[in-house]
Amino acid sequence: MQRNTYISTAAAVVLMVGGPVAAAAAATSGAAGTPSAATVAVRADVDATGAAEAAVKHYPGTVVSLDKDGAVWHVDVVGKNGKHAELTVDTRSGKVFTEHADGDDDDGDNAQEKKQLLAAKVNAQKAVKAALAAHPGQVRSVDWDDDDNGGARYWDVEIQPKGGGATKHVHVDATTGKATVSSSDSDSDDDNDNDS
Repeated sequence: MQRNTYISTAAAVVLMVGGPVAAAAAATSGAAGTPSAATVAVRADVDATGAAEAAVKHYPGTVVSLDKDGAVWHVDVVGKNGKHAELTVDTRSGKVFTEHADGDDDDGDNAQEKKQLLAAKVNAQKAVKAALAAHPGQVRSVDWDDDDNGGARYWDVEIQPKGGGATKHVHVDATTGKATVSSSDSDSDDDNDNDS
């Protein structure tokens, strides 16, 4: 009976200190040492929105791009101080590391691009939400881009559909937030996207 009281007290302390995530982590294993469902749920990867939020919390500013590469997100941010930073966000822990930060990218086109990015009504996080509403799946990358013909700015969100298949590029208008699945879908990385 006293053992049950100790266990209940320990569970209450875990809930007070760490909330539901810590409680799920405390439920470490089932019979035979296999992870319980609660433990597996705690191990979910950081998604694009989580990576963007972690990056701007670490380096306040505006996200320019996100790209998932294995167990990390590469996130480019224009800081509130005007400097550009390249950050890495671990998909498991959410920890953010600064790879490179500088302020030497303000020449001509880059200064104009930065000005348009900072003035955009739709940021990367909103673009991800709009793109996923139009085409559910897992976000692989988000890039600030422009229309080669008219120079209109938009977010290019690459999404891997649920159940597999070719990735889809969803263009999200930087002013209205309207999402449109691009006709130039591809199952390769962004390296080939600008060849059209």
